[in-house]
Amino acid sequence: MGKTLIAFYSRRGENYVNGCIRSLEVGNTEVVAEKIKALLPEADVYRIETVRTYSTSYMECIEEAKQELREQARPQMKNPLPSLDEYDTIVLGYPNWWGTMPMVCYTFLETYCFDGKRIIPFCTNEGSGMGSSERFIRKLCPTATVLTGTPIHGAEAKQADAEARRIASMV
Repeated sequence: MGKTLIAFYSRRGENYVNGCIRSLEVGNTEVVAEKIKALLPEADVYRIETVRTYSTSYMECIEEAKQELREQARPQMKNPLPSLDEYDTIVLGYPNWWGTMPMVCYTFLETYCFDGKRIIPFCTNEGSGMGSSERFIRKLCPTATVLTGTPIHGAEAKQADAEARRIASMV
């Protein structure tokens, strides 16, 4: 088994949870990423962040995300990794925004070489599952092996131990 990277994008603050907007100290995707890290202590963790800061208002943020999707924007990443050469497996986590990944995840996937790597996606969502994200990961990384993703209901992220174990077992 080679080296593993847990890369994730997560939103703290206002989020949509079980039909209500709630403020989260730790975003749902980060909660799950931490569970996976606890099961894979040798794995490295990389938080995918944007240079541009999204609105703290959930409603405004989702409009910003919709605009990025319409424009097929590729937001600039803050603190990008120099390369992924040392990793064989990438566990990639993100929330489902408008039926796919946040556009900065596209930036991440287009920035690095994934030749021969395994990508294990997981997605937090409020009912829309993985959306079209797996299809886009496969399209963006055609020389990688993309495993079937694990959708996790965001409101249940804190209780997603079984899902975290499933993801860790794929490594």
